[in-house]
Parts: sequence; structure tokens; C-alpha cells
Amino acid sequence: MFTWLERFQPLGVLAARIILGAIMLVHGAHKIFPRGSLYNFTQMVGHLGLPSWMGYLSAFTEFFGGALLILGLLVPVAALGITINMTVAVLKVHLHHGFIGPQGFEFPLSLFALAFLILFSGPGYLAVDSVPGISRRR
Repeated sequence: MFTWLERFQPLGVLAARIILGAIMLVHGAHKIFPRGSLYNFTQMVGHLGLPSWMGYLSAFTEFFGGALLILGLLVPVAALGITINMTVAVLKVHLHHGFIGPQGFEFPLSLFALAFLILFSGPGYLAVDSVPGISRRR
């Protein structure tokens, strides 16, 4: 019935990719750039029972993964990293706060869903990964 909408799927993926990329870039920058905030974030990750070095991995995945999504470069790698990052955020940080409310898991779960969608849908329109001549598996 609505099969004509299928031709717009790459446009929807583009919107999801740009929005998720912008959100992740800003959240990663907030963890990295103010002086001392990266150290504080790694300490908070350590207090969750995870190795502190995973704080660096998480912050840089958010920042650089968001930038890669916006550019449409290495989209599957960036989307997989963000999917894993949001899975850990939901399970280790937000789950015990409930679904909605302060620190609830509805927002990171939404980010997980967007990253998961992009991971399996491809880069969409206006992606460096889609430029002809760039070697990739077809």
C-alpha cells in the first residue's frame, strides 16, 4: 500500500545519521573538552565497576563516531561503536533509574535504536562512503 515510500528510505537514514551524529558529537565533546572533564568521566566509569580506560573509549567513540556519522565515513564502524556504547550506557548507568525521568533509559535507548538502524541500513544519501571510486565491498 505504501511501497512508494520505500524510495525515500535513504533520506530517512540520512536524517537519522545526521541527527545521531550531532547528538553523539556534542555529548562526546562535553566529556572530552572542558578541562578535567575527561578525567572525571573516566573516574565515574571506574566507579561503575568497569575499567577506567573504558571511559576514554566511550568518550572518543561518542565524539569521533558522531563526526564520522555526520560525514558518512566508515558508517558501519561508527554505528557499531555507538550501538555498543549505548548498550553499556543503558545497562550500567540508566537501567536502574527506570524508563522515564531523570537519568531514565529512554534517551540512550533511542540513541541505541538509531545507531542499530543505521548499522543495518547503510549510510543513506550524502555519505563519503557512497562516493563512487572509494573502495568498499559491493
